[in-house]
Amino acid sequence: MTTPTPKPAAGAALPDFAATGLDGSSTMFSGSNGQWFLLIVYRGKHCGRCKKYLNKLESMQSQWRDAGFEILAVSADTIEKARSDVEEFGWTFDIACQLSESDMQKLGLYISDPLTPEETDRRFAEPAVFCIRPDNTVQIAAISNGPSARPDLDELLDGMVFTIENEKPARGMA
Repeated sequence: MTTPTPKPAAGAALPDFAATGLDGSSTMFSGSNGQWFLLIVYRGKHCGRCKKYLNKLESMQSQWRDAGFEILAVSADTIEKARSDVEEFGWTFDIACQLSESDMQKLGLYISDPLTPEETDRRFAEPAVFCIRPDNTVQIAAISNGPSARPDLDELLDGMVFTIENEKPARGMA
């Protein structure tokens, strides 16, 4: 049995991490630039549930942006795989890829080995959703160990709008 990675604490700063943009540039996430931020970690091209989730995000993107959120989806996929999905599904939110295993660990993500070589050719992060406050602290951390458990995007947005409008603090810090 492996030792689980520490999870980001509610109310604490989200650790910095690096990934690669679809144009090949290195992208460093080191803060929310003074805005609310929705960060979605997805398993990758091999995951049908991820595509369904990201398609839902695409359909809600304007609602999230109207609520004041920047959006980033990130995976361990290669640039080629990530570009292929963007071309196939027409996602227009920011996507980064090639998330390293060390950065997965820094983010407290569950990491899986492929079940078969046909699934994928590398370890990958299981899904996670983070809502990050303008001061770069974690408001929501939903970290799953499998593809079936993710927050409903409609409910999450509704809750986040309430949180912002009522200036609610991060919970779960006791």
